[in-house]
Amino acid sequence: MGKSAFKLHIKKGDTVLVLAGDDKGKSGKVLTVYPEKNRAIVEGLNLVSKHRKPTAQNTSGKIDKIEAPMHMSNLMVMVGGKPTRIGRKFDENNKLQRYAKKTGDLIK
Repeated sequence: MGKSAFKLHIKKGDTVLVLAGDDKGKSGKVLTVYPEKNRAIVEGLNLVSKHRKPTAQNTSGKIDKIEAPMHMSNLMVMVGGKPTRIGRKFDENNKLQRYAKKTGDLIK
């Protein structure tokens, strides 16, 4: 699969609401975005168990809980504590900016 040809509505640092899955209704901050896979990692959500082998520092091994990527279609950006759809329009400097469709406010 090649690189995504379109811009994504979610960026690193956004606060998002989960729309579907085990963590439905929860919100968190986006840590990483993978545009080629259309997925994002959200802080503290979609936790999976990662089994670690024993090492010299950790002789017994352990099971860590880490965040797994979730599909962008299951996430919605929150602006001002409320979920909103995202649009794009040009600002006064003729630069394409994201804006909240609910309020009309520019994002960042």
